[in-house]
Amino acid sequence: MKKRPAFLYVSVLCLAALIIVAGTLPTVTALAAPVEPQSPSAILIETGTGKVLYEKNAREHRPIASMVKIMTLLLTFENIQRGELSLSDEITVSENAASMGGSQAFLDAHETYCVGELVKSAVVASANDSCVALAETVSGSVEGFVTEMNERARELGMEDTVFVNCTGLPAEGQYSCARDAAVMFRELIKHEEFFGYSGVWMFDFHHPSGRDTVLTNTNKLIRAYEGCDGGKTGFTNEAMYCLSATAMRNGMRLIGVITGAPTAKKRNAEMCSLFDYGFANWSVKQVIFKGAEIDGRVEVPSSKEGSTGVAPASDGYYLSERGKDEEVTLSYTLNEVGALPLPRGSVVGKITATAGGEIVAESDLVTTSDLTEKSYLDIVGDLLRGGR
Repeated sequence: MKKRPAFLYVSVLCLAALIIVAGTLPTVTALAAPVEPQSPSAILIETGTGKVLYEKNAREHRPIASMVKIMTLLLTFENIQRGELSLSDEITVSENAASMGGSQAFLDAHETYCVGELVKSAVVASANDSCVALAETVSGSVEGFVTEMNERARELGMEDTVFVNCTGLPAEGQYSCARDAAVMFRELIKHEEFFGYSGVWMFDFHHPSGRDTVLTNTNKLIRAYEGCDGGKTGFTNEAMYCLSATAMRNGMRLIGVITGAPTAKKRNAEMCSLFDYGFANWSVKQVIFKGAEIDGRVEVPSSKEGSTGVAPASDGYYLSERGKDEEVTLSYTLNEVGALPLPRGSVVGKITATAGGEIVAESDLVTTSDLTEKSYLDIVGDLLRGGR
């Protein structure tokens, strides 16, 4: 006789599709298309889905100046997330770091600074010296850190990027593209700590010697565009004016990238135009909620616990054109339970959201509690109770 999958004992609710009907969206004056940027390349994406809403030469290889620091900050925050570095740690600045030109915090060599303040100066004022100090701390050397930058780029699918340094200062063979800049910036803003710094307009950077350096945010859009709460600017004579920025309105977050603009004013205006287009034409709705158990518990008679909850492993979003009343259908499938024990968080199925016959979001379903194998005494007890 064919073995019956343990999850066939699930409540009948698991066999039915769930229907979510999006509410009527507010009436807005939509733009037929964004104002075409004069800058050589640009891209606009919605962060929840990663969908590209607009692009122009988005894979064209170009220098991106200080937008290189997006990867520097990403690796730093990931290092902190792993517990290998703390924002409260104090590090000693090398002569190499203190010697950096361009935008800087004017660090003193051989002096001790707090990691959090170095990160803040890098986010707010694009400080080259702080970035080098962080790179040397994380990897032991700038060269080792750059190797990690390129490895992380490959992991993120950034196929049109090569890093040569951690600052974005002019360097032969270093290039990226608007698309890859958006990819790494999307990854960076997953770290909430970033927003603790990116909205700072101006602050006094304190040095151990007692002097202060006044640092001002290079991203002027945090005061000029409603909803903009973070970004990374860049400029060199070769790269011209570049910007990766993010803005959020009505629960939808966008990321825009502009490279090679002729002036800072033009760069900012074109970014505002991209954001206007995105917010006027698109709306996002969360349809899958990480950690929210599906209705009913899943019966697993072969386990000691007898059942477990099941919930999505990640959030899922549906991006739609404004003015459309879309119907989103949620359905899920559950797999046969394998060998026990099965720890909490084990993948046991998938939840899928569809609209208009297309999959718009999906997530693995995972167990919300541990499942352990029954002992001999458990089995005997079940038999005596006339149980399972």
